[in-house]
Amino acid sequence: MPIIVIGGHTRNIGKTSVVAGLISALPQMNWTAIKITQFGHNLCSANGEPCDCQTADHTIAISEERNPTTGTDTSRFLAAGAARVFWVRTRQGQLAEAMPRLRKLLADSENTIIESNSVLRFLKPDLSLSVLDPTIADFKPSALRYLDRTDALIVSHSAPPTGTTIESLTRAWPAISSSMLTKKPLFFTNPPVYASDDLIQFVTAELRRNEFASRSS
Repeated sequence: MPIIVIGGHTRNIGKTSVVAGLISALPQMNWTAIKITQFGHNLCSANGEPCDCQTADHTIAISEERNPTTGTDTSRFLAAGAARVFWVRTRQGQLAEAMPRLRKLLADSENTIIESNSVLRFLKPDLSLSVLDPTIADFKPSALRYLDRTDALIVSHSAPPTGTTIESLTRAWPAISSSMLTKKPLFFTNPPVYASDDLIQFVTAELRRNEFASRSS
C-alpha cells in the first residue's frame, strides 16, 4: 500500500500537474489520488481567492470526484487515470480531525498519491516529493516545516537553466539552510510534461526498494 506525497513551497507552481503526470505515467499502480485543501476566512489555501472550499459545517468534508471533464484539480487526477479521487477539506490547523477518515481511505486503497504539505505531520509516506519554483519568493511555513522529510526536489521551469544546482536554488530563499537541500535528487519539469522520464524511473525504483525492504523486515 505505497503512499506518495507531493508538496510544494507555494501555490500555482505545478503540484497538481506533477501528480497528474505521475498518475498518467504509472497507470498500473491503480492510484487513489487525494487532494487536501485547508481553508480559512473564506479564502482557499490553493490560490488565495474566495472559494467554496469551506464546508457546510465549517469543519471537515471529504468528497469523491466522479467527473473527469470539469478541469478542476481533482477532475484532472481522474482524467489522468486515477482509479478513485477524493478532495479533503478542513479548516486551517484542523487536518488532525480529518485523519481518521483519511486513514480509512488509505487502508482501502491499493496505492495512494496525495497533494499536500501538512499531511506529512501525520503520515510517513513511502516517498515525498517537493515542487519548487525559484522565481517565486514565497515559501509557505508548512512547506518549510517538512522540507527535511522530502526525498527529492522537482524544479518547476518551462526550460531548466543549464547548470542549475541545489546550491543555486537556495539563493532564491536565503532563509533556508542549504543543508536541508543538499544530496537530494533534483528533477525538472518541462511543460507540458510535468513527470519526466528520469523522475518516473526514480519513483518506480524507490517504490520497489521500499517494497523489498518491507518484505525483508
